[in-house]
Amino acid sequence: MARIALDAMGGDFAPQATVAGALLALSELDPAHSIQLVGRSAVIEAQLQSLLTGELAALAVHRDRISIEEAPDVIEMSDKPSAAVRGKPNSSMAVGLRLQAEGKSDAFVSAGNTGAQMAASMVLLRLHAGLNRPAIATFFPTLRHPIVVLDSGANVDCSPEELVQFARLGATYAECVLGRTNPAVGLLSIGEEPEKGNAVTKETHQLLQQSDLNFIGNVEGRDLPTGGTDHHDVDVVVCDGFVGNVLLKFYEAIAPMMIETLRNAGVDGAQLEAGLKHLDYSEHGGAPLLGVKGVSIIAHGKSSPRALKNALKAAAQAVTSGMNDMIGQRLAAATETAA
Repeated sequence: MARIALDAMGGDFAPQATVAGALLALSELDPAHSIQLVGRSAVIEAQLQSLLTGELAALAVHRDRISIEEAPDVIEMSDKPSAAVRGKPNSSMAVGLRLQAEGKSDAFVSAGNTGAQMAASMVLLRLHAGLNRPAIATFFPTLRHPIVVLDSGANVDCSPEELVQFARLGATYAECVLGRTNPAVGLLSIGEEPEKGNAVTKETHQLLQQSDLNFIGNVEGRDLPTGGTDHHDVDVVVCDGFVGNVLLKFYEAIAPMMIETLRNAGVDGAQLEAGLKHLDYSEHGGAPLLGVKGVSIIAHGKSSPRALKNALKAAAQAVTSGMNDMIGQRLAAATETAA
């Protein structure tokens, strides 16, 4: 059973998209799961009433699996990250994460201010022992199978030791959520040879070779769309947050560009969209902030109800797979081995 807190006020299309996403998720999740809508109660109630007497009337049967948690304040996209912790302690984001910290919830999802969610998650949920920073893990579609790329934007500059920690986080996530046994880890660089890359990359390569991870060596940017090198499939790709976020934003633009280009050439648009559906970020919905003691899913600010539905489903899977406990165990074991 998973109790998932959703920031009902977060995102460009809240609260309509968040409340609708919650109803859609409940229609697909196991009946044991429930959702806590966090935000301004009157606004949420009105939105629920509108949806359940209108376009989503068929989902009224799931209303009893929704509870509403009052949070009078909202973290705006323009707010500084510190606002989530000190400036607005009664925001929907802070209240939602606090529910988990107090054992009243099992996961948190928000399409709101990413920096604020990261800051609040680190303060309220805290980091696993032995970790310096958390990392954002993102699914990337490929020709072979989806891969996990991290960090996708939490940390612009990283040390070699931190990148190794990210590799361990990503491998555990790939095992728990994607079902990959002994996930293959690649280090993003400008060449497959160990001596290629900047100083941080070359030192990280050496550390990963000495680790107990299934490290297959360096991978290049061209290897991501194919899902691996000529010699190895890859499950996890590690890089710093600056490179990862640039890569993510580039990836997000590929499908729209291809659809528009081929549509202009006279190719059937509907068939194109169906064929490129797996490139749509809303298919996965959200990216977990790995390393905190809990489940904090970061959804795209422009998330549609469908994207939020999938983010909530990802949160439920993270809870039921025991991912957070396994991350703690793996990190503790690595720390003990190093000592």
